[in-house]
Amino acid sequence: MTQRYDYIIVGAGSAGCVLAARLTETPGIRVLLLEAGRPDNSWRIDMPAAVGSLLSSDRFNWNYTSEPEPYLDGRRLSHPRGKVLGGSSSINGMVYIRGHAKDYDGWAQGGAGGWSYADVLPYFKRAEQHFLGGDSYHGTEGPLAVYAPDYKQSPLAAAFVDAAVQAGYPLSPDVNGEQQEGFGRIDRTTRNGRRWSAARAYLRPALDRPGLVAQTQALVHRILIEKNRAVGVEYSVRGQKQEAHADAEVIVSGGAINSPQILLLSGIGPADELRALGIQPCYDLPAVGAHLNDHPDIVVQHRCLQSVSLFGINRGAGKLLTGIRWFLKHDGFAASNHFEAGGFIRSRPGVDFPDLQLTFMPLAIQPGTVSDVGSHSYQVHIDLMRPRSLGHVKLRSADPKAPPSLLFNYLKDPQDREDLRTSVRLTREILAQPALAPYRGEELSPGVRTQSDAEIDAFVRQGVETCYHPVGTCRMGIGGDCVVDERCRVHGIDCLRVVDASIMPAIVSGNTNAPTIMIAERASDLIRGKQPLPQSDAKVWIHPQWQAAQR
Repeated sequence: MTQRYDYIIVGAGSAGCVLAARLTETPGIRVLLLEAGRPDNSWRIDMPAAVGSLLSSDRFNWNYTSEPEPYLDGRRLSHPRGKVLGGSSSINGMVYIRGHAKDYDGWAQGGAGGWSYADVLPYFKRAEQHFLGGDSYHGTEGPLAVYAPDYKQSPLAAAFVDAAVQAGYPLSPDVNGEQQEGFGRIDRTTRNGRRWSAARAYLRPALDRPGLVAQTQALVHRILIEKNRAVGVEYSVRGQKQEAHADAEVIVSGGAINSPQILLLSGIGPADELRALGIQPCYDLPAVGAHLNDHPDIVVQHRCLQSVSLFGINRGAGKLLTGIRWFLKHDGFAASNHFEAGGFIRSRPGVDFPDLQLTFMPLAIQPGTVSDVGSHSYQVHIDLMRPRSLGHVKLRSADPKAPPSLLFNYLKDPQDREDLRTSVRLTREILAQPALAPYRGEELSPGVRTQSDAEIDAFVRQGVETCYHPVGTCRMGIGGDCVVDERCRVHGIDCLRVVDASIMPAIVSGNTNAPTIMIAERASDLIRGKQPLPQSDAKVWIHPQWQAAQR
């Protein structure tokens, strides 16, 4: 029997869950949602503080590894991606950051019409149910719960924000509001002490609709294409191959790694590379898998002189009691991601909006692991927001079960190296302020002996990790370096769209989950032929002396 649907969505991650819920709001619409991973029924997903166990496990995680990175001394970096209902929103750090207004204005100016900040802010608001209520920047009726923590409840987080102010940076009452630049609270996607993933927010309320079929452990092999039209997909469930046909559209929402992989397996991509793998090209689209971008992440760490960090509650009896409290009441230390304070700064004069994100954590973690350093400690994550270095996703073989080849080329561009070197010095300056003096022990990383440009550069090369924000591999726009148009339609193939972080024309200045949900919200209106939401006229703050001053 032939399975027939109106829409087939490949991938039940952040974007796929939004699309499945929005498209089935229309009675009579039939949607098949295919997810390679498992259902999201695990306490580890629900408990915010258990994020480390998700990142180090392969039960809900693709656990990709990059090729040797040539500008990171040949290191291979681990790249966790969600393999579960909710995708990476079910295993991520739950940080809710939208990016800067100028990111989206840049998208629109670069050929992605309709994606300016005035266009997309209403979709951020439609998605959101903010803990503090609504205003020009926040919504109250959306499915996605966004919690605003009180960072002042943590003495270390409060001291970090005070130190940033002492260093000359402004406070920001809401880095997702009018003024991103500055320091303050970092919102998160939790509700009542539990993770609020896209699966929980969007998919679960929609699962009882008669038009929605959600199939887990379904590995998509390829998109079925006839006469340059996507007509369905070939997939397997526990090794049994099946086909499903779409009367309206096939929508690929696999994320920045899996979406280009699926297009390439389907013969959409660089024709010569596909032929070399034994795949018959159906449309030569060289940009598929190109322009891979991510935020490089490094940390500066200190030992803490007082017993006010998270050390102790994350191990032994402290861990047990913390867990018991969460299971009984869904509160306490296990109900937080512990990224409650942070800020956005500019690396140098002449940069018009923040290009560095600093996120404070009241415990230092051994680089590349989920284990602490063995004492009371704290650290600051530094993320370069608009790196110029680009990589790619390529197939290793025509086998859909084979992981793709990932090369990010972190730090290839000299400006990225200079900006990260500067970021270490700027962060050290903040951490040296009087507000942190009662807590400031020795600098564990990079260490006081690391001072010269060459020494800092070596520390960065050896310490950079992923910020888990891959984007851009099916980028949106016009011209030969793009994969989809401004309506998310794949160039050259009818009835096929890509909707997820892979279509970002340029990486945003912040975490990527909230923008991915926004992309799917707006795309759901494009797919249904609905009028876009009215544009916003909300104000945006830019430092008045940005051309001459760093702060």
